[in-house]
Amino acid sequence: MFNHMVEHDLNRVFHALGDPTRRAILDRLAEGEATVSHLSRPFDLSFAAVSKHLGVLERAGLVTRETRGRERVCRINPAALDDARSWLEFHERFWTDRLEALEALVGAAPDRPDDSR
Repeated sequence: MFNHMVEHDLNRVFHALGDPTRRAILDRLAEGEATVSHLSRPFDLSFAAVSKHLGVLERAGLVTRETRGRERVCRINPAALDDARSWLEFHERFWTDRLEALEALVGAAPDRPDDSR
């Protein structure tokens, strides 16, 4: 269903989303753009550590950074989640269909005699 490049991008997106600090950064950026220093404030992490998290998010395409004067401004890129959403929706349909088929099969199975003696 997905080509190799999309799969590579999915790996980066899911890796980026796998860390609670990065998810918190995305939650904050969902409210609007912010500077790196502003994003660093709520975390008990160094500026450099937050910048590394932003680098992971940026490589996954989830965040863009722009230099404005002396500040680095970050913005969320929700379109980067489109392939991940499609992948999840495909697998949700796949497993829902399989479970419904299993349920129908189990429901259609003849009753077995009670084996307890």
